[in-house]
Order: sequence, then C-alpha cells, then structure tokens
Amino acid sequence: MLSLNAPTALSLTHHHHHHRHRRSHHHHRLKTHVKPISATIIPSSTPHPQQQLFYQPFRPPAPDAPIPSHFRSLDIGGRIETVSNRLGLWFEYAPLISSLMREGFTPSSLEEVTGISGVEQNRLVVAAQVRYSLLQSNIDPDILSFFDKGGDSLLYEIRLLSAKERVAAASYLAEKRVDPRDAQELARAIKDFPRRRGDRGWDWFDYNVPGDCLAFMYYRQSREHGDSLDKRMATLEKALEVAETEKAKKALTEELERKYDDADDEKSEIKDGVKVPVVRMKTGEVAEATTVVLLPVCEAREGVDAVLGAPSECRNLGEFGIVTAEKGWKRWVVLPGWEPVVGLTAGVVVAFVDARALPWRVNRWYKEEAILVVADRGSKEVAADAGFYLVAISADNGSGGEELKVERGSALKERGVEESLGRVVLVVRPPREETEDQLRDEDWE
Repeated sequence: MLSLNAPTALSLTHHHHHHRHRRSHHHHRLKTHVKPISATIIPSSTPHPQQQLFYQPFRPPAPDAPIPSHFRSLDIGGRIETVSNRLGLWFEYAPLISSLMREGFTPSSLEEVTGISGVEQNRLVVAAQVRYSLLQSNIDPDILSFFDKGGDSLLYEIRLLSAKERVAAASYLAEKRVDPRDAQELARAIKDFPRRRGDRGWDWFDYNVPGDCLAFMYYRQSREHGDSLDKRMATLEKALEVAETEKAKKALTEELERKYDDADDEKSEIKDGVKVPVVRMKTGEVAEATTVVLLPVCEAREGVDAVLGAPSECRNLGEFGIVTAEKGWKRWVVLPGWEPVVGLTAGVVVAFVDARALPWRVNRWYKEEAILVVADRGSKEVAADAGFYLVAISADNGSGGEELKVERGSALKERGVEESLGRVVLVVRPPREETEDQLRDEDWE
C-alpha cells in the first residue's frame, strides 16, 4: 500500500540518478510520482466518459482512407486550415483529421482550432473509411458519387457491415434516397437478419436483398404490437412497402389479408354503427388465463328446449373450488375470463356450424368456420335497438320447425317481438393453425 507518510517505502532505483541533483525537492518529487503509480496500480473507477467516447473511434482499422494527392504536401498549419474551412469534398479533408491525430492532437484540442466537434470528427473519419472500402469493392461510380455531398451521415451508419453488405446497403441508400435515421434502421436490419434464423417468417425474406432485411425487421415489429391490431397492420404495410422479392411481397400480402379479415371480425359494424364483440380463440389461451369461465353448450339444431334446459348456475365449492352445476349437462366449454362473460349468472353457449346465423355482412370465413354464440338468459327483454339477441325463428327448409339465429333488436321490434332467449354478449371463433400468436410445438418442450 503506497503512503505519503512513509517516503522511504517509495525509494525507486530507476529515479535515483534524477533525485541526486535536486535533494532539496526530494519530497516534492515523491509527491508528483505518487499519482501516476497509484493510477497504474489502482485504475480510477470513474473514467472520463467523454475522453473514452472520442478517443476509441480514432483508431481506424486498416486500410485508412488515403489523403488526396493535392493535400499530401500540406504542413500541420495547412491541414488545420483545410479542415477548418472544409476545403474540398468531405471525404477529401476527412483523412486530414486522422493525420492530425497522429501528430498528437486530441479530439478536444482539434475542436478548439477547427470548430469541428469530436462527434463530427469521428463521423467524418469513419465515413471516409467506409467510402474507401466501397471504392475498393469496385462499387458502381454513379452510386458512389451519390455520397459526395453530405454522404458522411449515411455512410457512417453502415460502418458495422461487412464489405459485401456495405455495397448492397449503399446501393439501396442511393436508390431510395433515405435519410440517416432510415440508414441506421437498414444497417441494423441487415446486421440482425442472420441472427434471427429460425424465427417465424425468416425464410420468406432474402438476406442478400437489403429491402427484404428491412421488411423482415418491420414484420417482427408488427408481431410485437399484440394489443393493437391497427399498429400491427400499419407496420405490416410498411414492411410490404420496402420488401423487394416476390416471395416476401406475397407472404406479407397474405399476412395483411389475414389481419384485415381479423379487423373485420373484431370491428364488424352494423347499419346503426354498433360494434360486435367477435374474438378468435388461441391455442393455449385458456391454459394461460388467470381466470376462466365454465358455460353449458347446446347445439343450434337442438332448438329452444336445449337453450332453456341448460343449467343456469355453476358454483365453486370447497377448498379446491370444485365446480358444481344445479343439474347434469353433457357439453361444456371453458373460456378465458373475458369481460363480456365474467359475471354471467345464466349464461349459455350455442354452437353453430357456421356464421350465417349472424345478422351482419357475410365474409368468406362465415361459411367456413363454426362459431360459438354466448348469450345471457338473464337479459331476455328486447330493450335496445342496437343490441343482439338469440331467438328462434321458423326454419327455411319447409319442415315447420324452428331454428336458432341472432337478430338485431331493431329488427325484432319491427316484428313486435319483445322477448328473446337471451342477449348475445360475445361471438367466439375457433383457433386456427396459422394464427401467429399461437404456441408452436417447440414452445411446449
């Protein structure tokens, strides 16, 4: 342990000859040497962040951007003047910054004499190196010339890419004329793409095409907007806009069509503007739910008697919460604790073979999927024109029987119907295999 109170412990043989001539300043010399020794043995735990930020970038990897021939004969003063006045194109005077660093200038001292901040010094030097690497890769001169004026901000963003990736990215930047922020996103997308191998949708996109890398990034971002269908669709549309290969465009178009279909399901509007609660079950959703609801189920073909005969009340009894119904029933369904079904006291579920029993516009899926209609038998009065109610009407097949359907309150009132079998609170669609939010097989392992 070094100590200022014990100078004899600091006797250093390699400084002895220096102290011999100035004995009167012996203690002063010892004090001046304590800090460097201490700093070497015990580095400061709080280094100056600004010094680290500026210094590290100015150790450029080989090959460094060469100094143009018309600047090589300049002395230090001439180089400072050239950089200060930005004489020439940016990539011509940028290498002079590196040469001045080798002469002993620091970013801060160079900023004092040139007026160019350390951050901009770094950007110019690195961008010049990127441009030089593009030149070495025999990129199209027309593409390279795009970066002659103000291109340092763009080329700096692709600094972390390989030589091959830089050529593709630079070509894309020049063609699309993007701004630095978009260039940063592009570089991140290209760099990240190989690491995402195995992710859903990865094989739809071509790694060698910058637009596809960017589209894949937007596609992944769309999946993060799980709670906002509008945001998901907007991000998918952005992905489709930048995608370049036909395979990627086709996959994104199909994905968008599914989202538009889901949007119709969730936001189906009838003539009076009321939105119908339609949800699609997801595989594993019940298992993940913190609250579930158990409801009796009857088939639509079983008619009114089944709806009226289904148990009206289920209770959780005992320490284990054992579900007990008021009477036996052969079919039940467990649903997540969605708001419309939590708290139903006389709920019943009617299973329809397809959705043509619903009173709003028919989409393609209405004829392809079975649905469950959840009704509240405790609310039978046809009170609201905008409400939806489960009713029994005469069958169209000429049998003279009745069939169950969902009708608008306004339509029932027009026919003089004042009471229904129950107010509809929810329509449920079945899980489907391609739904992206479902758990994959490997998720169960």
